[in-house]
Amino acid sequence: MKVILLSEKTRIGKIYSTFFEQEYLVDLTFVVIWLIASIVAIYIPFLDAIPLRIILALPMVLFIPGYCLIAALFPKNDDIDLIERMTLSIALSIVIVPLIGFGLNFTPWGIRFDPIVISVTLFTLVMLLISFYRRSLVPSVERFCFPFFEIGNTIRNEIVPAGGGTVEKILSTVIILSFLIATITTIYVITVPKERAQFTEFFILNENRTAANYPDMIIVGQNYPLFVSVGNHEFRNINYTIETWMIRSEFDNVTNSSTIMAMDANDRLVLSLPHNATAIIPYNMSVKKTGYNRVEFLLFDETVPSLNVTGSDRINASYRDLHLWVTLR
Repeated sequence: MKVILLSEKTRIGKIYSTFFEQEYLVDLTFVVIWLIASIVAIYIPFLDAIPLRIILALPMVLFIPGYCLIAALFPKNDDIDLIERMTLSIALSIVIVPLIGFGLNFTPWGIRFDPIVISVTLFTLVMLLISFYRRSLVPSVERFCFPFFEIGNTIRNEIVPAGGGTVEKILSTVIILSFLIATITTIYVITVPKERAQFTEFFILNENRTAANYPDMIIVGQNYPLFVSVGNHEFRNINYTIETWMIRSEFDNVTNSSTIMAMDANDRLVLSLPHNATAIIPYNMSVKKTGYNRVEFLLFDETVPSLNVTGSDRINASYRDLHLWVTLR
């Protein structure tokens, strides 16, 4: 057997001809355009208020990843029919995106919006390159070509084949009606305004910006770096007030409740946040004297009670409250 090794120039020429000198693949090009439009719509702020972002992003979650995977697996026209290709695209997309999120859960990035967008986009692009390459290896007469102009007749022939009986026609009618109902429902959900949830995030991070390993053994007079974070999702600008109080509380085993025995003001910070903005504020926690066992963080929105309101009444009057149990030395 004679083995022929291609030179580097020949390999580069082969790759170039595969990706730049092949027949125009309309469906894969359309996916690339849709992918770019979706990313642009996702990251342009003013599109958040119109349904265009949802209309472009939904296929990126529910259809396109699976379609690109199917295109990579089945490059020939007669591998599977159009209905199977479309159905598998939806089913696999519903599986692929959660699996990507599950994998991100074990990475430093976690399940966040930006990592999910980047991961789904990278998966789609890789499948697109594989699909393009595999189709280029198939003769043009056998290569899958999405029937954009004949899609109506193709789907009708697949669902209602010529010479079908009464049962087949009834089942086909039910499938078509179900598809129309699902489409109308989706359009209704997208276009009809929904009541938006209004909330504020309030949390404490340690010096490494993680929600763990907070300082609990406190030396009087020493500083302990923390981060206090506020996220405004109230759909309006809000002036927040953050207060820290040193508290000594005692637990009553009979009533199964804590009683505040002493409460002294420590710090106060006022900040203004627009909607959808998050502030992460460095804070040095320091205790000036002993006798406390709790550091209380209170967040107020526009309404801040007077300093005469103390104890449980002040904590209950706050918009959000957090606390750290400490031991003073």
